[in-house]
Amino acid sequence: MTPNRQRIYRSHALILRRRDYSEADRILTVLTPHRGKQELIAKGIRKTSSRKAGHLELYTHTSLMLAEGRTWDVVTEVSTVESYRKIREDLEKISQAGYLCELADAFSESEDENLPLWDLVILGLRALNDDWGPCNGPMLLRWFVLHLLSLTGFQPQLFHCIACETPLEPVLNRLDLAAGGVICPNCAYNMDTAETIEPDVLKVLRYLQSNDWDASARLALRPAIAGRIDNILHRYLLQVLERHLRSTEFMRRIQYLAPALPSSAPPAAAETPTSLLAPDVTAE
Repeated sequence: MTPNRQRIYRSHALILRRRDYSEADRILTVLTPHRGKQELIAKGIRKTSSRKAGHLELYTHTSLMLAEGRTWDVVTEVSTVESYRKIREDLEKISQAGYLCELADAFSESEDENLPLWDLVILGLRALNDDWGPCNGPMLLRWFVLHLLSLTGFQPQLFHCIACETPLEPVLNRLDLAAGGVICPNCAYNMDTAETIEPDVLKVLRYLQSNDWDASARLALRPAIAGRIDNILHRYLLQVLERHLRSTEFMRRIQYLAPALPSSAPPAAAETPTSLLAPDVTAE
């Protein structure tokens, strides 16, 4: 081996972002299982003759052969592992996949191995790629956010009071997003920034945080509870990231346009079971 020969290695990768570079190249931001987030260059990919382009679409799970480069490692060979075809056929699922991948991008570090994060994102995309009833997509996003926060060290405290550490009772507690958790009534009297959190809402958040996706997918929520949970998670992400996610606006637009779009959804599945938590947390 000559001293100047580039080191070649293989890696699985999920395409999170990409941008055009030079006349025919692209810079790819990818998530990998063992090297964390990386920026790679795919040379000549924008040429019509390129055979790599179809394997490097956004939100595609690929297998790459890479050569170490001075600024970016270079994609020399690529093959598709999972294309998530059903996501690409559904605009709402595309928007949800974009949300998962933008979160993975925001919470991952360059060259920092995080295999559990990789597994979580791949699980989320596989779940999105499955056929399901209309309520499960938003539930997956709620579950994903809570588990992502846990994996990356930003888990909100939902089981014990963040002030006195006593177990929380099923009463009207208080939520302080800035402090990162829930406060019992005894400690909340001087917490001006805390807001009331209803027992049913806390039940669902705790269930999603502590259970796997197979169990969480079976939940059915009243719209008021679902909306309250979405609002809390959205504001907590803003608190942690200190910026808005671009994909949330895209999802809102798709939801607004959904009634006017042609439906490609499969026939409705059997009725979703009511909540596993309590009789008062059920679908309406």
